[in-house]
Amino acid sequence: MSAVQELSMPVRCSFCRRSHDEVDKVVAGPGIFICDGCVALAAEIIAGAPATHGAVLPWEVEMPLEQVLATLGPVAAAGAQVEENLGVWVRKARSAGATWAQVGAALGMTRQSAWERFSGEE
Repeated sequence: MSAVQELSMPVRCSFCRRSHDEVDKVVAGPGIFICDGCVALAAEIIAGAPATHGAVLPWEVEMPLEQVLATLGPVAAAGAQVEENLGVWVRKARSAGATWAQVGAALGMTRQSAWERFSGEE
């Protein structure tokens, strides 16, 4: 079974939150996804933007409270998708024979913390 089939929620673009069945293609990264539409938009922005150093972080941009509040839900949904995807990868590692110590080390946590966080998913 693929990781996409194991997720209980639909795969959504981490940028625009469109579901994989609403777009032509979705590219998976480490715990995130980007759709073909967002890739095309990013390419247009990069091609037309002057060279800058560093990134402008969205939470550093001034915006009205309503826009900040409207952003909370999509950010939480993206975080939930990443968390669920992480669980799929942990199960994959465990199925491949990884110990809890190895999983913990890969995640920068103790074996016990990894077991407590993910053992109920096996």
